[in-house]
Amino acid sequence: MNKTWLRWAGYGLLVFIALAATAIAALVGYGHLKASRKLEIRLEAVAARSDAAAVERGGYLFRSRGCTDCHGSDGTGRTFVDDGKGLRLHAPNITPAPRSATAGYRMEDWDRSIRHGVAPGGRPLMIMPSEDYNRLTNDDFAALVAYLRQMPASAGELAQISLPLPVRALYGAGFIQDAAQKIDHALAAATPVPEAVSPAHGAYVANACIGCHGPGLAGGRIPGAPPDWPAAANLTPGAGTALANYADEKAFVAMMRSGVRPDGSAVSTVMPFGSLKAMSDVDLEALFLHLKSLPPRAAGSR
Repeated sequence: MNKTWLRWAGYGLLVFIALAATAIAALVGYGHLKASRKLEIRLEAVAARSDAAAVERGGYLFRSRGCTDCHGSDGTGRTFVDDGKGLRLHAPNITPAPRSATAGYRMEDWDRSIRHGVAPGGRPLMIMPSEDYNRLTNDDFAALVAYLRQMPASAGELAQISLPLPVRALYGAGFIQDAAQKIDHALAAATPVPEAVSPAHGAYVANACIGCHGPGLAGGRIPGAPPDWPAAANLTPGAGTALANYADEKAFVAMMRSGVRPDGSAVSTVMPFGSLKAMSDVDLEALFLHLKSLPPRAAGSR
């Protein structure tokens, strides 16, 4: 009796393994189809700029909005995730070099890639924080492109994306999204607001935070992030939230520049302090005012 039970249990286990393998293979296959789909994005025409003011503004945005964290300070690309277990992400060269990923880009190609997470041919980009850039005003978008176009043409590699089998299966199942899936492509470009220490300007700056902290800035596990990354902090007001650590905007700005809280403890280096410390006092103080004005939200609700 026991031998019979064990034999049938063994058969059951083999069937389960076979079904699981089939399901994973199906999800991976569907993920491949999803990553190959073509998207039609309706774009508003934005005029190219090359004036000194645009290049200066674009350089500031490039340094302070996270571009350097993936593409490097010179735009030639860098490996920004490598867990040694099969997950490796290397951002491409985006300088004007002939063989760069953006060689020959028109304004509409830059717009699809930066603000919509879509390659020029319509394929979704797998790794691109376009949800952080989707709300760039037309002026800031044009300024950023003006800066990118005048960067020295330098040698670099194309994008290299290595995803472990479980990650590819989760993408196929819809638990992980590509860049294009995270965006409402029907939204018009953001309306400019005066650059000032105000909650309104802070709301504009905060768009650069939603990729990790969520649209509601309440934090939680970062979708698609390496498993050893900590959950993003809750940036809304309330007892026990990250914002409660800062008595005023000066304390907040000091942390954003140093990566150290007022009590001397270090903030996780997952935070892109290389870019955040490049933000102006106006941007950071306005961001603090915006965060203070938000309604409290439960931690992890993004």
